[in-house]
Amino acid sequence: MFELIGELRDVVFCHCSQCRKTSGHYWAATQVSKGNLNLIKATSLSWYDSSDKARRGFCSVCGSSMFYERKGIDKISVSAGSLEIPTSLDRMRHIYVASKGDYYDISDDLPQFEEY
Repeated sequence: MFELIGELRDVVFCHCSQCRKTSGHYWAATQVSKGNLNLIKATSLSWYDSSDKARRGFCSVCGSSMFYERKGIDKISVSAGSLEIPTSLDRMRHIYVASKGDYYDISDDLPQFEEY
């Protein structure tokens, strides 16, 4: 469906309500420059505007949440769970922890940010 070229950012865990709703839990994502994302089978990719600032890409065949794209930014976030392993990625930080679900705790020592 896609391939990534070049270096990937380490994984960021997003706890915002939209990521939790689209993924079923918090979302783990890496990031790459848009020019380093090669969509091989774009016909099975659907996009929707999740806000006036961003859109989300998902597989129209299986429904998997794949991409998060902030409008006007040259980067695109990619679901870490969609990558073949080993990824060689490390964990980086938690964002939007102020709106995390009340049914879990964050139990690691990674930096936590109330928003982005």
